[in-house]
Amino acid sequence: MHLTSTARRTAQAAGNSTALENLTRAGFIGYGLLHLAVGWLAVQIANGQSARGDQSGAFRLLAAQPFGRALVWAIAGGLLAMAIWQLFEAAVGHLGERGGRRTLERIVSAGRTAAYLALSATAAQVAGGGDPATGSHQREATSGLLGRDGGPWLVGTAGIAVTVVGLVLVGYGITKGFVRHLRRDRMSAAESRAAVLAGQLGYAAKGAVYAVAGVLVTSAAITFDPAKSTGLDGALHTLARQPLGYGLLLAAAAGFAVFGVYCYFQARYRKV
Repeated sequence: MHLTSTARRTAQAAGNSTALENLTRAGFIGYGLLHLAVGWLAVQIANGQSARGDQSGAFRLLAAQPFGRALVWAIAGGLLAMAIWQLFEAAVGHLGERGGRRTLERIVSAGRTAAYLALSATAAQVAGGGDPATGSHQREATSGLLGRDGGPWLVGTAGIAVTVVGLVLVGYGITKGFVRHLRRDRMSAAESRAAVLAGQLGYAAKGAVYAVAGVLVTSAAITFDPAKSTGLDGALHTLARQPLGYGLLLAAAAGFAVFGVYCYFQARYRKV
């Protein structure tokens, strides 16, 4: 028991370090730039240009700018710091919550840890001149799974999970679930209004696009067609092919851009 308490206190102290907090706040800036880049790629897709509308495409867009590779390396480091922060939160954090609420928050932090680690790895791969997994890689992986016993169920379950996550993000934005993580007492009235609006629109738009991606993966399982499993890039291109595709894509682009702005508020006022 003594060793467990000591380990918990050590983990809490590490998670509350000033250095980790500063790196995490810098990571939110990079996270915002990533979403701004995805928004710009969505605009390009809406205008009929050839663009990879996913995170690797966004990192490539940033890397192509002056000093871009150094910027993407910095973003990779910031995302890694965010992953470490969320790992501590999953292990010993969310002390302000009680019971089932704290358990849920810790599970969400574990999911964020995995997401930030994956993004950090993708950023590092792009910064190093590599070629991260693309929609074609996802199609190949899906095709391999669909050909195995129980594979369609696994793919379908993954698709449903992504759809649910997307819908949860939509609800999280609409209900302002993110507000409880902001230090609004340190904001001006105008900043508070802007942060809440940006969070609502950003989470809702981002969640809607991810829900579309999840539906496509689920459809791939039902129809045994791996070509439908293409992730975020496929979701954006699917929106482009709809009757109101141009408007839908511009709305998605605006949503990702607004979420990028919200990340600025997180960098300054997120409880870390």
